[in-house]
Amino acid sequence: MDLTTALRAFIRTVERGSVTAAARDLGVSQPAITKHLRNLEREVGARLIERSARAVRPTSLGQTFYEATRTGLMTIDAALECVRRDMREVEGLLRVHAPTCIGAKHLHPIVLEFQRKHPSVSVDLVLEDRTVDLVYDNFDIGVKYGRPEGKDIVIRRLGAIRRILVASPDFLAKVGPIESIDRLNEVRVTTTAAVASAQRTLTLTHRDGAVIDAKVKEVLRTNNPQVITNTLLGGHAAGPVQQLLVLEELAAGKLVRILPEYEVKSNDVFWAYPSVRFMRPAVRAFTDFVIPMLRATEGVVVDASHHE
Repeated sequence: MDLTTALRAFIRTVERGSVTAAARDLGVSQPAITKHLRNLEREVGARLIERSARAVRPTSLGQTFYEATRTGLMTIDAALECVRRDMREVEGLLRVHAPTCIGAKHLHPIVLEFQRKHPSVSVDLVLEDRTVDLVYDNFDIGVKYGRPEGKDIVIRRLGAIRRILVASPDFLAKVGPIESIDRLNEVRVTTTAAVASAQRTLTLTHRDGAVIDAKVKEVLRTNNPQVITNTLLGGHAAGPVQQLLVLEELAAGKLVRILPEYEVKSNDVFWAYPSVRFMRPAVRAFTDFVIPMLRATEGVVVDASHHE
């Protein structure tokens, strides 16, 4: 029996709660995972996994065994990669999760630049606007809006995502200038649930620090950043948008800021990785490469007191 392979199968099955999911993550067949689990149970002389129609979970002995072996296996993986690093090789698979907006426009180009520097690193870049459990979903790194929760997560604050009010020149030609909060109340607005309350109000912060809740005529609410951009570019509505999402459009004059003395509430953005996996050389190299570049992105505001 290959003990290391069997341990990988066991640890992934416990973390995923599914033999099928563990097989998919490890790139082997389901019967292979089952065989590894059976051999491991035979080796230790105890039942480690309970199977039911709905879930796969560790026995009490299995949970103890999992806690004792997961860090040890990650230490072995880290040691192997350290040897490769000392041989001037940073390699392996990185699974990275990020929100669609910052991921597609900004993280993706950085990933390509990183791979030009480290061609032996492959990246599974998953971009979606849902909350994931980095350990359970088998991600090495996550970019997260809002402070992540969980005792097994190490986090580093990247900064705050600036949101501004914009409209297209065509929209402004139709409705006229928007130079006051009262005028904003009168025009069509597109928003997201992240910034607009159920009562259809936007919380705006003036450059002098004053905060005001502005009632808006919300005509489209969506969670998709590309839909927001297309709606704004099409002259259908004005609205708040993450500045980093429309940098090119602002530079080209396809969108313009309205009420530039105001900003919409921002979101903190964090870099996170599972503490239970140690920091493999590829993860460390990627982290050291990406964080300064994301912090330097226009539209990401880094408070000096939080800057590491």
